[in-house]
Amino acid sequence: MTVVSTPAPRLPLRRRSVGPGVSPMLRRLAAERATGVLLRERGSLHLADGQVTYAESPESPGLDVLLATGGVLDAEVWREAVARAGTDGRVGRFLVDSGRVTEGALELCHAAALFDAAYFVLGPSGAPARFRYGAAHWLGPVRPVPVAALERETLRRRELLHRIWPDPATDTAPLIRADRAAEPPVPARQQAVLDQVNGVRTAADISFALGRPAFHTLVELRRLATAGIVTTASQPPRPSRPSRPPQADPAPEQPPPALDPASALLTQSSADPDVALLRRVRDALEAL
Repeated sequence: MTVVSTPAPRLPLRRRSVGPGVSPMLRRLAAERATGVLLRERGSLHLADGQVTYAESPESPGLDVLLATGGVLDAEVWREAVARAGTDGRVGRFLVDSGRVTEGALELCHAAALFDAAYFVLGPSGAPARFRYGAAHWLGPVRPVPVAALERETLRRRELLHRIWPDPATDTAPLIRADRAAEPPVPARQQAVLDQVNGVRTAADISFALGRPAFHTLVELRRLATAGIVTTASQPPRPSRPSRPPQADPAPEQPPPALDPASALLTQSSADPDVALLRRVRDALEAL
């Protein structure tokens, strides 16, 4: 008697949706190893040989702000570097060669500024994108980022914000404190953000005022919205979620104890080297 075994049913594969905002044009430029600048509604991405060398957005503090906030460089030295080396596209190299900034500090702050601005540049947009071939950025090469890594990190950040609080209104609207009899205590980083909420400032305004990466501000504001402490100026306060304390972080995002930049680079690990790099950048910047 022959026994015919029936194979077990195969579960369908779960495909991760890239969703809106990830640029097919950017992927094409990466495939053709293009050099130039991609102009989108919320900023620009600079490419060299198909990799992203810098990102700029009006919603995100730039490299100069992050260097100044970390105490690495003052504004006068930055202006000198741009004046002396900007036309040659060697500002980064000038800062390192002249001893103004160490190469490691420049790379850390550059990566933080790039990923931060790229989150906004790659956001959903209804405006057409343009690419200028051959255009070079005045900063010059520091450490380019592959397009695939940039898109993965953009999607990870988008998903993280949605998990914290799915309403994106706090990302762009003027913000107010909710009308509560008493506000629960919040961690120091959230308190610094909360102190900037005045009914006029947006998340971008707060980021520039504090000199912090804008995405960090979006995270803290959504946590404050989840706790019912902050809302937009154009809508009534939302009730808090009683099961979620204001300082609670999603499990994958719990930061380690503060480390100096060198230690942060040596102690973090991840199966994904690009995500690991970004986490090391974040921790090192917080330790400056």
